Amino acid sequence: MPAVTTADDHVSLEKAAPEILLPRRRPAQQRSRERFNRILKAARSVLVDVGFESFTFDEVARRAEVPIGTLYQFFANKYVLICELDREDTAGIVSELKRFSELVPALQWPDFLNEFIDHLASLWHDDPSRRAVWHAVQSTPATRATAALTESEMLAIIAEVMRPLSPGAAREVRTQLAGILVHTVCSLLNFAVRDAQLGASSAENEAAFAATVAEIKRMVVAYLFAVATG
Repeated sequence: MPAVTTADDHVSLEKAAPEILLPRRRPAQQRSRERFNRILKAARSVLVDVGFESFTFDEVARRAEVPIGTLYQFFANKYVLICELDREDTAGIVSELKRFSELVPALQWPDFLNEFIDHLASLWHDDPSRRAVWHAVQSTPATRATAALTESEMLAIIAEVMRPLSPGAAREVRTQLAGILVHTVCSLLNFAVRDAQLGASSAENEAAFAATVAEIKRMVVAYLFAVATG
């Protein structure tokens, strides 16, 4: 007898958590790791050159100089591959955050914030793929859910550094504050890069970018002080 689907079943399906996108496997041998890294590097260049909508495994395989079947050994589709690029980017940021948190006393959170924004600004300025990956992982519920899981370690570090702002706040509240901080800064850095590209000269581009980063710092610090005193 066929199963009967009820209204409650539909509600449960709608509320089901999005799938977390992971590679089918990770390379263990040196030669396999080299191929894997070539694929990631090629994927970045394709993403920057053609955008996510026109992003194809065929072009990634061509640039990485591997058979297209090799891509499918690691990645089920382009969404999984993009999420792996996001993990790679976030791991680098987490490494820097750990270094910052060890150098800066906990009470001097504005210094930590300054270092953090400068680090993100240099990444956005020097590596166009950072911006491209950040946009791409916003494309579907599954990529957004995967990106949220990926960034959780980063947010935990920032939430701990921000403890003096709201010493009585629960960890979940500080983590939410950290998420607002990260996504606000990334969104504004996207604006900074776009605005700089419209400059009439290289010097004007650099000045425009630096000025926007300075405004980002001022705005974020003002917001966090408001949180601390509100």
